[in-house]
Amino acid sequence: MSPKLKRGDRVSWSTSQGRTRGKVKQRLTSTTRIKGHVVKATRTNPEYLVESERTGAEAAHRPGALRKLSG
Repeated sequence: MSPKLKRGDRVSWSTSQGRTRGKVKQRLTSTTRIKGHVVKATRTNPEYLVESERTGAEAAHRPGALRKLSG
């Protein structure tokens, strides 16, 4: 079961360099283009736009890839 996430929630996810943290900026529910990459999100299969705390880079992730952090 994926966590219920909302804007401003702190989350972590896996990268090739290890786990990283950031904040949810937006829930994506339609096809969206991010840095030249097409994210095929839908209302039934949403993705989340997150911003890395360390680099400020934005990326879209499926809910199952994100782990909600407390605090």
